[in-house]
Amino acid sequence: MLQSDVRAATTEEVAAELRRRPAFVMVSHVKPDGDTLGAGLALGIALRALGKRVHYFQQDPVPRNLRFLPDAEFVSREVPADLPQDTLWVFCDMSDSSRAGEFLPSLERRNILNIDHHLANSRFGALNYILEAECSTGAVVLKLLRALGVAVTPPIATALLTTIMTDTGGFVHSNTTADVLRLSADLIDAGANKEEITNEVFANKRFAAIRLLGTTLAAARLEEDGRFCWAVVDDAMLAQCDADGEDTEEIVQHLRSVEGVEIAALFKAYDGEVRVSLRSNGHVNAQAAAGRLGGGGHFRASGFTFVGSVDDAIAAAREALRAEGL
Repeated sequence: MLQSDVRAATTEEVAAELRRRPAFVMVSHVKPDGDTLGAGLALGIALRALGKRVHYFQQDPVPRNLRFLPDAEFVSREVPADLPQDTLWVFCDMSDSSRAGEFLPSLERRNILNIDHHLANSRFGALNYILEAECSTGAVVLKLLRALGVAVTPPIATALLTTIMTDTGGFVHSNTTADVLRLSADLIDAGANKEEITNEVFANKRFAAIRLLGTTLAAARLEEDGRFCWAVVDDAMLAQCDADGEDTEEIVQHLRSVEGVEIAALFKAYDGEVRVSLRSNGHVNAQAAAGRLGGGGHFRASGFTFVGSVDDAIAAAREALRAEGL
């Protein structure tokens, strides 16, 4: 049975609840990435193999570079009207339920399973399965699949490897440990299509995205004796390059790759809000800096949404980063 407190759930407790429930809704966060979507798809496919009813809720459309994922065509903002009352809503890769967006139906806590690997998760579910040492939420899901005794088929393996490759930056980030590489090799042996993941997630870029990258880098700024690099993308730049928000995803990594930079920030001022992505080389705690401004994430990769002007957002980020040792 589900627990009423916020203690960490064991693998066996979560697996037992997954076996007990008849129906599930996998929930991805807004502005979905490969981890939130891949983790939910992998678990959903596995539960369907066990004869369960599965749906996928996501407020935003599936990004272009993730539409290749198995079952991605079934992801929707719509929720079936005939869901059983004991449907379990499984939140993947989010530290707070608000990350699922404003279109999420009102839910009872007893019907929420929270699966994550983020620091400072708010433990909002009746069951909270949070493994902060794992490289991705997909890696957390894999532990559940093993406990359930579900075979890791090629579609499941592809979804899970996508979570790992996106959250390690294609095996570039410092969370790429020997265990992560061994796990990835196991998934490839199980049929994960690494070439397809590489091409779809990292290689196939729209010309608009390349134009936007060049425009953004041309206006980037260095501060703090070259330790802090930042840039802004706004509505006018998107229109100039015929781009959209999906085309901004990897720009902050280019800012971070500048020699001598300890932390980078991309200020995305479009669609009526300012969203800020932070990437650190490990000297500055990006998660703590984002936390000062209502955001969160990981030590090296975090973000927050700022209420106010982009100039105020830049000033606030600068102050928070200095407070964390920049």
